[in-house]
Amino acid sequence: MLAAVITRSGGPEVIEIREVPRPTPGPGEILVRVHASALNRADLLQREGRYPAPSGWPADIPGLEFAGSVEACGNRAWMWQPGQRVIGLVGGGAHAEFLAIHERAVAEIPQPLDWSEAAAIPEAFITAHDALFVQAGLRPAERLFVPAVGSGVGLAAVQLARAAGAECWGTSRTQWKVERAMELGLSGGAAIRDPVVELPSWVEQWTNRKGFDVALDLAGGPYVRAAIEALCHKGRLILVGTVAGGRAEIPIGTVMGKRLTLRGTVMRARPLEERIGAVRSFSAEALPFFARRQLRAVVDSEFALADIAAAHQRLASNATFGKVVLRIPAG
Repeated sequence: MLAAVITRSGGPEVIEIREVPRPTPGPGEILVRVHASALNRADLLQREGRYPAPSGWPADIPGLEFAGSVEACGNRAWMWQPGQRVIGLVGGGAHAEFLAIHERAVAEIPQPLDWSEAAAIPEAFITAHDALFVQAGLRPAERLFVPAVGSGVGLAAVQLARAAGAECWGTSRTQWKVERAMELGLSGGAAIRDPVVELPSWVEQWTNRKGFDVALDLAGGPYVRAAIEALCHKGRLILVGTVAGGRAEIPIGTVMGKRLTLRGTVMRARPLEERIGAVRSFSAEALPFFARRQLRAVVDSEFALADIAAAHQRLASNATFGKVVLRIPAG
């Protein structure tokens, strides 16, 4: 099969399309013919040698999410039939024509979605759903704050919060991303550069000085402190990303005084059973909304697998709105 292979640490030019052995599904696994796979920041970091794949996943083939059709079923795999369309999350290896995955770790693609739309769902929406409802316990009528709201997870969070009856506000470094996010249900937002200085006045305006119940921090760095200050009494902060920095100043007195909950989360390195649980919960609670077009996967751009270097450049540009998707035709 053809796959995108990281030949060494470096820039986009180190990725080559090569022939590699096709995986064989083990007991309880299915072989999926991948039709599309979206890019994530983790893929860029893995290419640069700064984020190795978890144990048991390909060390040199990136790709964390996919949309494809069931090609074959391994021994004791009975949930799916060849030809069914599925999506899922993996620890790596999705930027290839085929992958093997446990049969319980995939969900069926809603009928109206094409391959690119489906491929834009798993990482963003499953991560956001798990963070908001399983970990933060977001409830109807609560207020949610999301920095980096124009990212894949940010846009998923906006839509999921709206569908659950919560309200969402967000920020971005560019105004046009805020405006486009409002088309998807964002209650309000602002373009800011310094969250510590600029965010407090916006929080007062958006929440009538009450603060947010939940903050989904996709940025890290100074946004952590700003989010803590923006939370209300017994607010919950879920740490998801570090694009603005991997270190933060924590105002401990504020955390204690407000009795806040701070929690970090990752999806890529989770054990199989936890990943299955996240997929099954999302499939039952959120996936039906896509069939009714009440949730929408946002695709920024599409690239052929052979143009993966250009796709990496597009994602690294920070000019994206939604997901960068690779189309993977059969070789």
